Amino acid sequence: MTEIYKRLNDSPAARWTALLIVSFTMMCGYFITDVMAPLEDLLTKSPAEGGLGWTSDEYGFFSGAYGYINVFLLMLFFGGIILDKCGVRFTGTMSSSLMLVGALLKWYALDNSFGDAQIFGYPVQVALAALGFAIFGMGAEITGITVTKIIAKWFTGHELALAMGLQVAMARIGTAAALACSLPIANKMGAASAPVLLGAALLCVGVVSFLVYCVMDKKMDASLAAAEEQEAEEGFHFSDLKVIFTNKGFWLIAVLCVLFYSGVFPFLKFATKLMIYKYGVEPELAGLIPAMLPFGTILLTPVFGSLYDRLGKGATLMISGSLMLTLVHVLFALPILNEWWFAISIMVILGIAFSLVPSAMWPAVPKIIPMKQLGSAYAIIFYIQNIGLSMVPVLIGSVIQNYATIETAEGVTYDYTIPMTIFAVFGIVAVGVALLLKHIDKKEGYGLEEPNIKK
Repeated sequence: MTEIYKRLNDSPAARWTALLIVSFTMMCGYFITDVMAPLEDLLTKSPAEGGLGWTSDEYGFFSGAYGYINVFLLMLFFGGIILDKCGVRFTGTMSSSLMLVGALLKWYALDNSFGDAQIFGYPVQVALAALGFAIFGMGAEITGITVTKIIAKWFTGHELALAMGLQVAMARIGTAAALACSLPIANKMGAASAPVLLGAALLCVGVVSFLVYCVMDKKMDASLAAAEEQEAEEGFHFSDLKVIFTNKGFWLIAVLCVLFYSGVFPFLKFATKLMIYKYGVEPELAGLIPAMLPFGTILLTPVFGSLYDRLGKGATLMISGSLMLTLVHVLFALPILNEWWFAISIMVILGIAFSLVPSAMWPAVPKIIPMKQLGSAYAIIFYIQNIGLSMVPVLIGSVIQNYATIETAEGVTYDYTIPMTIFAVFGIVAVGVALLLKHIDKKEGYGLEEPNIKK
């Protein structure tokens, strides 16, 4: 006999289908986010060597552009308010469309030559590519908070951490594909713009995918209304932000987020070149080692999320992951075992860390913040995270340009001790914040150490 569900999300098939659809949209977005990371060496080579002639400073400026609009124009913060006021359907459609527009502008910039003209001290090509990446980043981050709220909406009381872990895993597939395939595609097609165009095509499919989800979401709202559990998203008021701003646990999660992700995503943007110049990996293969990181999280994040759902210990998972992040960057900084197999071993450890923290951190927010303010809460966390994602690449690019570049008789090489030490400091501070979060959890009773599945 067919079981009749009062709410649509009580149906396992319905909620997992919704997760698959929105996760696919994010996967396409993550491909574009990291598609340029393996191309750093190609971009910074001279045109005579087949490159575009960018400097490390220019590459750092471009890489950091992802968060410029979000950080300096507060668009991510306003995106959270729009999400809580207008709902997931409107916000997700708007933001995924912005991702596509930004990706196409980035492709246009890379596919054309603009001579020696400059804008604000940067070559036109760099400036336009950065503008496209900034528009894309605005859309990607607002889409990210929308998808996170969607998962909380469909999975609260069910497999919340597992669902978030699987969404992260699919996003990492996009990252891994970008890191592994971008350079071979660029070399095969003879253009750095080729993998970006492929990503834009995938993103078109991702936008259509989200429109399909909108149909499901409308049915979900109807089922909640029928069950008299519909929460009016339009009922959000600015005064509700006080619930967020006065919450100690929320701020600790926000700070932990920016520290942890600043030690991972900006690192990936420079990791391919690190593999070439410190560990002697051939350029064609160098992107495969950083690609191991997202491949590892594809498997491990859902596993750790499922453990959190059933056993709890969320704060403990965050502490463990932060400790491992610190160890990884200390090992990368030390002048020892400059061999490819050692780099792979370290990357495996980073993959475990990168699975532990997100699997516990994102599901922890709905335990601290009510659903009504959840969109704004995630938006503030993502906004603070974007400060790190924007500024850290600029910092690291400048450090590499001024302190890590070494001229030799054979050519230019790089010493990555100082950049990796900076990343290690992020990890050390993250450990301290995670320990304080566990202490506050015991005092305030958030339930971060308790299982998510309600029996």
